[in-house]
Amino acid sequence: MKLLDIGELAERTGLPPSTLRYYEEIGLIRPVGRKGLRRQYDAPVATQLALIGLGKMAGFSLGEIGAMFARDGTPELPRAELRQRADALDEQIRGLTRLSEALRHVADCKAASHMDCPKFRRLMEFAAQKAGRG
Repeated sequence: MKLLDIGELAERTGLPPSTLRYYEEIGLIRPVGRKGLRRQYDAPVATQLALIGLGKMAGFSLGEIGAMFARDGTPELPRAELRQRADALDEQIRGLTRLSEALRHVADCKAASHMDCPKFRRLMEFAAQKAGRG
């Protein structure tokens, strides 16, 4: 089994060594040893890092991601939570699509003033409501 030192793993994954050291510090990854002062990792760590990246893209915290790995580093993905996150992302996509469409309408609106555009006024009211909830 070929081991990767921290520099090779950083190059392979595109993550800086400082991130790899931080992930080790919080228990997301584990080196299998050291060669001199350089940490050594086995190849499956690259898969763990890909899953960590995917989890971050999906909006999971590092703590939540850490709970998705067994002690030996194998994934134990919580299907119900993944489904819930996918549903939330779908809702966010729908909202962003509506916002994009509204912005395009306002950009192309023939009204003399944006304030004369009913769609723009609804967009402003929606933004004010969202800001009041935030």
